[in-house]
Amino acid sequence: MIRLQQLAKTFRRARVLDGIDLEITSGERVALIGSNGAGKTTLMRCLLGEYTHEGSVTIDGRSPRAGRTEVLAEVGFVPQLPPPLKMPVAQLTTFAAALAGTPVARVNEIAARLGLDVGPIASRPFVRLSGGMKQKLLIAIALGRDAKLLVMDEPAANLDPPARKIFFELLAERAASVTMLISSHRINEVSALVNRVVELDHGRIVLDERIADETPLARLCSGRVVCRHPEPALAKALAQWNFNPLDEAETEWTGVVAAADRLRFLGTVSRYVSVVRHVSLEEDVEDGAENGIHARVEKSAEEGVA
Repeated sequence: MIRLQQLAKTFRRARVLDGIDLEITSGERVALIGSNGAGKTTLMRCLLGEYTHEGSVTIDGRSPRAGRTEVLAEVGFVPQLPPPLKMPVAQLTTFAAALAGTPVARVNEIAARLGLDVGPIASRPFVRLSGGMKQKLLIAIALGRDAKLLVMDEPAANLDPPARKIFFELLAERAASVTMLISSHRINEVSALVNRVVELDHGRIVLDERIADETPLARLCSGRVVCRHPEPALAKALAQWNFNPLDEAETEWTGVVAAADRLRFLGTVSRYVSVVRHVSLEEDVEDGAENGIHARVEKSAEEGVA
């Protein structure tokens, strides 16, 4: 389905992608994870034929750069940042539906499921919509077509909680019939949907793991971090993982981490090894099919934080 060979991209002197080799077969649902600046969006833009690049990119054996119209006719795309389109909403949905050969009513129906009534905003320019409304409409356009491939760049970023829930239900309904590539900062957001995880760091693949459908990717770990003294940079990093301080001095923190994100979390904490006195992750895992066991992963600064 997708084949990247020695894909590299440089902006001015910055090497954003550095020799990516990746194959995604039909039916795979891939989470593309990594921090800001890891290269996720650039990879997707190269895949969609938007950038010139080194190496090769093909979708079903065809170049999305050379044959963009015919290749992208079978791709549903949700960008991270909505384009500044000035056309009215009704014109946009009609145009997008005609391009994909799908009824505009189908697009409107999906938008309605996400909580967006297209009728009252039909004459409003797309660029004048709120961030959440733009995202819902772009998702509706992408899912309204009979695409063989869905490429989504942080698709749930601007969605309210109810719409986020519906969005992943919509993806689950399509899971058996399409190939998906979804970028996200964290695996827990898409853990129930994907069967493969690819992590980028500084433009390179640092993790590529296929997961059996029965593997409980969505299980969670309870985390605890104890610091020797307050450290604002560590506090900011932990807050980004949705950890909360237990004391006013912010020397003890607790939170929840998706099991699949354990190594990334420990990697974050390891940057502050001189400050961290203790870090632990605790999870419930199944021992065969019979009963559960309680596993504890514990590291300390004296032993070195993994």
